[in-house]
Amino acid sequence: MVRLPFREQISSLLLLFNMKSTFLGYLLLLSGLLVLGGCSRSENHAPAVVEAKEPAAGAVKAAMTLPVLGAAPDFKLRTLDGAEVSLASLRGKIVVLDFWATWCPPCVAEVPGYVKMQEKYREQGLAIVGVSVDRDASAVPPFLKKRGVNYQVGIDDGSLADQFGGIEAIPTTFLIDREGRIRHRKVGGMETEEYEQLVRSLL
Repeated sequence: MVRLPFREQISSLLLLFNMKSTFLGYLLLLSGLLVLGGCSRSENHAPAVVEAKEPAAGAVKAAMTLPVLGAAPDFKLRTLDGAEVSLASLRGKIVVLDFWATWCPPCVAEVPGYVKMQEKYREQGLAIVGVSVDRDASAVPPFLKKRGVNYQVGIDDGSLADQFGGIEAIPTTFLIDREGRIRHRKVGGMETEEYEQLVRSLL
C-alpha cells in the first residue's frame, strides 16, 4: 500500500469534497424543481385533503403572539340562507374563514369544534364562516342540518379561493383580526383546543 504525502492527502480530500458538494447541489436543485412542479393543479381537480398533524412542542404557545400576514381580501360570499357576508360586514369581528368540503374527513372532524367555539365566543365577536368547495352543492344543506352548524356557510365557485391565493389543500383556514388582517393560515386539521387558543389570543 502506497501512502501519499500529507499535503497530497489533504488535496485529494478537498477535491473529493468539492465533487461531492457539486453533486449534492445538483440533487438539491432538482429536488426543489420537483417540489415546485408538484404544487400546481388543474382547475378540474379538487383540492387535496391534508390530515391533522401533531404540533411541535411549544408551537401553540409560541403562536400566541400572532404575526400580521397581510390584509385579507375584500371578499363577498352568498350564504346558503341567502344573505351576503363580506369582509366589510365583518369588520370589528374576529373571523375564522374555513375552506372545507363534506367529503373531506379532517374538515368534517373540525366542524363540532367550530360549532362549540361559535356558541362560546359569539358575544365576544367571533364570526366563523364556512366556505364549501363541494361540487355537489345539494350535499351541503343536509350535512349542516344533521350536525347543527350554527355559523354562516356559503359555496365557493372558485373565485373566493382565488382571492386568497388559491386553495391547494383542505381544510385551509384563515384567522382574520378585527382590523381585517390575516393573522394565521392553517392547512390541514388541528385539534379544537389548540386552534381555540389561537382564536382566544385575538379576542
